[in-house]
Amino acid sequence: MPDKFGKRIKELRTAKNMTLDDLAKATSSAKSYVWELENKNPPRPSAEKLSAIAKALDVTVDYLFGRDEQSVGDATDLAFFREYTGLPSETKEQLRQMAKILGAKKDK
Repeated sequence: MPDKFGKRIKELRTAKNMTLDDLAKATSSAKSYVWELENKNPPRPSAEKLSAIAKALDVTVDYLFGRDEQSVGDATDLAFFREYTGLPSETKEQLRQMAKILGAKKDK
């Protein structure tokens, strides 16, 4: 029976309508490797693969392992923020302006 790590990968993958092949391609892995991560206990992924899987699923590695009490929404926000911090300053400013516009629409 898969552990929390495997269950979370499968739940996130299926929620994104990704097949095992899709996630394997997105993480430069074999389909069988992704299947093993979802179904074998305990999983033994490398740090590089963990990072690639978390990025492909738009969450944090901590969320995948369930080491904290993050909700999937919180994990998605943290993953977005990490990606945001690496963007050029012009792109960050554009995103901030978009957030203001979207926030103003919500208030109406």
